[in-house]
Amino acid sequence: MDSISVSTEADIITKKIADTIYSRRQSFKPVAKSPVFDNLIVEGGENFFNYLEMNGFGNEPNLLVLSSKHHFYYDHNDLKGVKVLVNVRRLNIIKHLDSFLHVIFRVLPPDANFVGCFSDNGNLKKDGSPFYQTRLFYQKFINFLDSRTDRYMVKSEIIELLDSHGFKVIDMTEIDGLTYFTTRNKRNSGE
Repeated sequence: MDSISVSTEADIITKKIADTIYSRRQSFKPVAKSPVFDNLIVEGGENFFNYLEMNGFGNEPNLLVLSSKHHFYYDHNDLKGVKVLVNVRRLNIIKHLDSFLHVIFRVLPPDANFVGCFSDNGNLKKDGSPFYQTRLFYQKFINFLDSRTDRYMVKSEIIELLDSHGFKVIDMTEIDGLTYFTTRNKRNSGE
């Protein structure tokens, strides 16, 4: 005798609801075009992906994403054809930021784009507390002593820092508390 599986009406309704919720969640995800963009969405989030799309890098075949979880070593020859280099890690948590930016400038081809993000502490609202300035000073002091914490950064300082390392800032956009930026390598381009 064949065994026949009998489902209750409640089981069927529950499965249909679950399938509907799952399909709706899937419909809100952006459609990634390659494993590079899949990795970007996983590590950087949908906002990072949307920022790249908004700036016209969604169809860029010569895009490289620096993973925040996996460490790879690239030399100058590996990056010759790269047109867009995306750094997923926030600049606030990069330990030796000056060295990092210097190396990126040296290995990127002229006119290549460097894209990244940071937390702009200048956007923090003054909560009306008379101790606001004291808290800012204390936070900067603690960050100076303890390099493991997020460094205090403001938009104007980042623009100046990127410029001093040879990058021309093309765009800065704040999305959900993070400031995303696009720069261009000025080496040998006359900018």
